[in-house]
Amino acid sequence: QVQLVESGGGLVQPGGSLRLSCAASGTIFRIAVMGWYRQAPGKQRELVATVTRWGSTNYADSVKGRFTISRDNAKRTMSLQINSLKPEDTAVYYCNANAPNYGMDYWGKGTPVTVSA
Repeated sequence: QVQLVESGGGLVQPGGSLRLSCAASGTIFRIAVMGWYRQAPGKQRELVATVTRWGSTNYADSVKGRFTISRDNAKRTMSLQINSLKPEDTAVYYCNANAPNYGMDYWGKGTPVTVSA
């Protein structure tokens, strides 16, 4: 059974920073593309960033230069460093583990991020 548990969300002022973490159980971490997605109130879930097991990264245009995704394969953890937060970054942030060649796609329960003065 694969479990993904996010942490690190909270209330932060515009311009502030947060570091989100995702801890994964199970062997999927070794093969999966790990990613962060977010869903703002009234909007669809959207991609934030992904990182392959070799460390290749991909970012949504809206977060490039402000967000940094990373993973530690030995510890089976993934992080998202978020800087220069904007009110439009307010959303629930979800951890995803995806291994389509194995028919695997798992989600965490999410951690909320609120950017407000």
